[in-house]
Amino acid sequence: MTHNDNAEDILAIAATWKAAGEDVAIATVVETWGSSPRPAGSRLAITKSGKLAGSVSGGCIEGAVADAARQSMASGAPQLLDFGISDERAWEVGLSCGGKVKVFVEPLS
Repeated sequence: MTHNDNAEDILAIAATWKAAGEDVAIATVVETWGSSPRPAGSRLAITKSGKLAGSVSGGCIEGAVADAARQSMASGAPQLLDFGISDERAWEVGLSCGGKVKVFVEPLS
């Protein structure tokens, strides 16, 4: 399976959840530097009820991304999240390896 097929699978899962009445947001890695666990284009689908599909980090920032996704679902506004070693939260969210990653979070309407 290629990376793009995986991203399309995540969108298909998100569409299925949305069709079932769930509030859903999509998080997409838009930029990476250094030691990043997932390449640009990696996607994570998140529902308000807590379901996750895909990955933007191999786990290290998923919790913070899911929190931001819930905020975006509530507000309707997309967010650009920036995680990196220069950020105090890097240790907190598990990016102590020195990588940086930008993740775009958007609610599905």
